[in-house]
Amino acid sequence: MAATGWLALAVAGAAAQRIPAEVKSAEASIDAEKIRAHVRFLADDLLEGRGPGLRGSEIAAKYIATQFALDGLKPGGDNGTYLQQVAFVGVKADASRTTFQIEPAKAAPIDLRYGDDYTVSNQQHQPLAEIDAPIVFVGYGVTAPEFGWNDFAGVDVKGKVILCIVGDPPSDDPKFFGGKAMTYYGRWTYKFEQAARMGAVGALIIHRTDLASYGWSVVQNSNTSEKTYLRDDANPKLEAASWVQLEVARKIFAASGMNLETEMDAAGRKGFKAVELPVKLKAHVESTIRPFDSPNVIGILPGAEHGRDQAVMYTAHFDHLGFVPGMKGDNVYNGAADNGTGCGILLEEARAWAQMGIQPPHDVIFASVTAEEQGLLGSEYLGQHPPVPAGQIALDINYDMILPVGIPREVNVNGAQRTTFFPEVEQTAKRFDLAIVPDPRPEAGSYYRSDHFSLSRVGIPAFSIDTGTLYEGHDKAWGEAQEKDYNEHRYHNFSDNYTPDMDFRGNAKLARFGMELGWEAITAPRGVEWNQGDEFAAARRASE
Repeated sequence: MAATGWLALAVAGAAAQRIPAEVKSAEASIDAEKIRAHVRFLADDLLEGRGPGLRGSEIAAKYIATQFALDGLKPGGDNGTYLQQVAFVGVKADASRTTFQIEPAKAAPIDLRYGDDYTVSNQQHQPLAEIDAPIVFVGYGVTAPEFGWNDFAGVDVKGKVILCIVGDPPSDDPKFFGGKAMTYYGRWTYKFEQAARMGAVGALIIHRTDLASYGWSVVQNSNTSEKTYLRDDANPKLEAASWVQLEVARKIFAASGMNLETEMDAAGRKGFKAVELPVKLKAHVESTIRPFDSPNVIGILPGAEHGRDQAVMYTAHFDHLGFVPGMKGDNVYNGAADNGTGCGILLEEARAWAQMGIQPPHDVIFASVTAEEQGLLGSEYLGQHPPVPAGQIALDINYDMILPVGIPREVNVNGAQRTTFFPEVEQTAKRFDLAIVPDPRPEAGSYYRSDHFSLSRVGIPAFSIDTGTLYEGHDKAWGEAQEKDYNEHRYHNFSDNYTPDMDFRGNAKLARFGMELGWEAITAPRGVEWNQGDEFAAARRASE
């Protein structure tokens, strides 16, 4: 073995010796069948898809709170409870009364079909919106001064509707929009936020499967049900936050005497200029408005130095997409993998920590959050109202959609490399016989698509633990096929159900791995920080 290999083993071995026997014993007690039991219950039809503010979601929250109480965790929610209530507004467009029409200046109007051609939500929480406004093509809809990029330069979109492309401007340079990896500028949430900040009344995001990293069915399923918003969010909002099919965009450009491919290509180059098209959007959006509360569920294992720096937090969202009333057949989005698995891991991890037998030096916080599927809203609220100050939380470890298909030999910890904690992550992965693999789909912007991102935005070092594609007893092609099958047939679909043949041993392994990482973080001689120059480093400094 090379000298560097011996050195790596020696370092990993020394680190292993720092882990107390009580911690190793608690890790060993983590039981795949207990995780299975949690997933089986949370994914049951009884819980009706765990849509925020609905009966099934309330059952899920109370179930998780009861588990925390049985473990002996202290309440971390409101008024001595485990529940941190979040005020939301649900908005659901009325498919039978909502209309979208593209009106070219010199051609016949084009009627669009709700769900098939477009989706829409009124972010202003109003029951009626009437829009008759010009469409402005703004390329990728990005204002990024650090990259010298401004798609809104020289154009006024106030009172108008923007048309933009999902994703980042194309790049092969990691220092320019992340290269092949999507930045937050590429996410649909950013596109809507920036359009509203610029004064637009609506936004049409052009869907293209390769750029979005998911098909139209995901957009349709996620956006034709009720959309949820934080009730007290004072940021500017759109009257019509919409997606449109690629073919709809093609028709809009054709009606303007332009070619879709030519315009999309031009939008990806420096020097692109936004253009107001000779086309209007005439929209009538009727919505049902439903104010409601839905809780984050928080339990705390107090540390010996409670109230001082270096708490560790574990997160996993418990919500999913609910159900479709009146639909024939299977109408429940059960969300077994997404995110029954993350909740099951969180609950079993909480039990193991609580029964460890020794008090950790700092607090360990367990938060199962709501409304992740609606744009990371529960974790956004948690980040703004943490149970201890954000500057006192050393690390957040998040679990989201861990496919229960076997024992992984690889782990994806995308985002950990952005922190000073990454060497400990590498050493711990070696001890668990886990090869760290890069994000397999950096173009999908996965770092910005799960709840750790909300905590990052307030400065807390945070990342998710996920598997790679190599599993014990199989080659990588097998693992890739499992992931492909799930993404194409079950992700955000009615078929994400619990089945008895699910193998939760890998979930248990990643729970043990996360538990050891947590112990390393709360016993480190210095707190975890973002690497110098990271986009979240300034927020970390502000929180301390």
